[in-house]
Amino acid sequence: MTPKERAIAALTLRKPDMVPTFELEFQLDEEMFGEKLITEEYSAGNLAKLSSREKEKMIYKLAERWFKVYSSLEYSIFPCAYLGDFESCGPGGIPYETKLFIKYLRQITGDNYMIHFHGDGTFSIPDGDEMYEFAYAIADDSEGMKQKALKIAENAIERNKRAAEAGIDCLILCSDYCYNSGPFLSPEMFGIYIQPYLKKIIDEARKDGLYTIKHTDGNIMPILDQLVECRPHGLHSLDPMARVDIKEVKRLVGDKVCLCGNVNCALMQTGTDEEVIESAEYCLTHAKPGGGYIFCTSNVPFKGLPAERYKLILDVWKRMRAY
Repeated sequence: MTPKERAIAALTLRKPDMVPTFELEFQLDEEMFGEKLITEEYSAGNLAKLSSREKEKMIYKLAERWFKVYSSLEYSIFPCAYLGDFESCGPGGIPYETKLFIKYLRQITGDNYMIHFHGDGTFSIPDGDEMYEFAYAIADDSEGMKQKALKIAENAIERNKRAAEAGIDCLILCSDYCYNSGPFLSPEMFGIYIQPYLKKIIDEARKDGLYTIKHTDGNIMPILDQLVECRPHGLHSLDPMARVDIKEVKRLVGDKVCLCGNVNCALMQTGTDEEVIESAEYCLTHAKPGGGYIFCTSNVPFKGLPAERYKLILDVWKRMRAY
């Protein structure tokens, strides 16, 4: 099977020839490949100064490096590079530079890999003082908050359609809903202010032929049923730091949604090699059977994480990935 075929098999709850792998982001490019993938020369300001020919040449070079790194890691799904000025595009828009990158990456990869794009448009955990404003708004203007939620979702749907036209085939829905203790809204409120709009985004993405992977850190168990009812193809990150057990999630909903993640990022930074290996083996042992599983960390291979630890879990994956 091609890497893309493996990903599609897993996302549609079938058994591929081997467990696919990917990450939302990969931040160990310097440590593992000796150079940063995106440097300051790819900033929106610098790209804006270039001629069309210079810009095209630079972005094609980035797409070539992108393919080299992610194909070396054996990812089935590559992340998109977000280039250009998104703010100037307005709601639902995608900069020309990002579209050009997708075009070139698709040319280089052919149809052998999936490319993912961040496509969420739902409320997430508010920052700092915004939590008070969010709570007051729900109490004082419930209908207004529903209208705001609908507008954000509609903007995301429009942007996702543009991404599909550009060549994207998978959406990562990255609004975070949960702390380690549980969701920031009660399950009842989640069902009012988030779940209907998440479902609308996913329904529209499916109509456009896109695969969807819903990401949220934290303890999702109180809202697991509502997330699954939205019909994403995959669910990420199944956070072990919030005591989310992939064995239990597989038992509860493994026949309804592909499971992605659960390899403990905290242990990868602070644990022993044995603990890291045990975490990776646990995920593969309990989530692999029957298909519907993509191997990845519980967040991303983040900057500061020892590269050897990430290589360690990839070694476990290579040893156990075959069906």
